[in-house]
Amino acid sequence: MNKFDKLINAASSHYKEKILINLSPNEGYRSRCEFGYKNNFYVMHDKSKKVYLSSFLKATKYISNLMPVLLDEINSNDIIKQKLFQINFRSNNIGNVMVSLIYHQQITDKLIQQINLLANELSIQIILRAKNELYKTSDKKFYDRIEEHKITLKQTDYSFYQPNSYLLKRMISKVNSMIEDQNDLMELYCGVGTFTLPLSKKFNKVFATENNRSSLRCLQESINFNKINNISFSRLSDIEVSELLNGRKFNRMNDIDINSFNFSHVLVDPPRSGMNSSLIEVIKKFTYIIYVSCNPNSFFRDIEQLKRFKIIDLEAYDQFPSTQHLEIICLLKKTP
Repeated sequence: MNKFDKLINAASSHYKEKILINLSPNEGYRSRCEFGYKNNFYVMHDKSKKVYLSSFLKATKYISNLMPVLLDEINSNDIIKQKLFQINFRSNNIGNVMVSLIYHQQITDKLIQQINLLANELSIQIILRAKNELYKTSDKKFYDRIEEHKITLKQTDYSFYQPNSYLLKRMISKVNSMIEDQNDLMELYCGVGTFTLPLSKKFNKVFATENNRSSLRCLQESINFNKINNISFSRLSDIEVSELLNGRKFNRMNDIDINSFNFSHVLVDPPRSGMNSSLIEVIKKFTYIIYVSCNPNSFFRDIEQLKRFKIIDLEAYDQFPSTQHLEIICLLKKTP
C-alpha cells in the first residue's frame, strides 16, 4: 500500500469526502538542502551508505545550477576547503541563494577574505559557521516573496522554512481559504510566520507562539517590513501555551493580555511527534482548529482525542516525492 492509499484508508473513519492530493514535480522543488562535504564532493546518506554528488536535481534550479560551480571553487581553494564538513543551501523564488559553510576549525581572517571574494564572484550570500563562531558576507536577512499574498518572509540559515517551493504557495492559499466566522487567531509553532503573516489579513488580531528565538527574530523583522500591526507573539513552548491558557503568568508575555483576545481559530503546525495531551485538551476550547501536519500517524492519533470535532476539509501535499513523507492540512470544527 503506497502512502496515498494509507492516508485515504486512515482518514476513512473520520472524513468521507474525496481527499485532494497535491503532487510535486520530482525535480526542481527543494529550496532548502543540506549536504556533508567529503572527498571533494557533496555527500548525502542513503540508509547506511554515502552518496557523493556534484549537483542535486531535486533542488531548485538556482541551487542545482550553482552547486557544481561552487564545488569547483571550493575544491580549488585550500583555505576554503580545509576542515569544511557541511554545506547548506537555501534559495528564494527570485533566484537568490544563501550558502552556509560549516567548519571543524576556527574562522580565520584568511578564510573570511577568500569567502568575501567568492560571495562577490558568484553573487551569493555566504554564512560561515564554526564552534561558537559566525561570519556573514551580508547582514541582510534572507527572504522569500509570496506574491499571491503580497507578503515577504524573512529567514536565517538555521530557521525552519517549508522546503518545497512548488507547494508552499498552495499550502498558504489552502489555509487562507479555510477561514470563516473568524474573530482572532492563536497560532502555535509559528516558525518565521509562513502562515502567520498571510492570515493576519483575515483576522482581527493574531497571537503567535514559537520556542525558537531565531525564528521569532525573523517574524519580528517580517512584521516590521510588511507593516503589519495586528500580530502579537511570545516565545512559548507548546506546554507553556497550555499553562498560559490555564491561567499561568509569563514574564515573556510582556504587555500582551491573553484575555483581550476573542479567539475563534487555533492553528497548530507541530513537529512529527504531534501534540501532547495537555495541549490537545486546551485547543478543545476553540471553535475551529487548523492542523498542519507532517506526519499522518501522529495526526490521526491526535484526531482520535478530538471527539467533538468534525473534519470539514482535508488535503494532502506530497512535499517529498518518492519518499514516505506526506503533509496534511486539515480544518476541524467543534460540533454541538
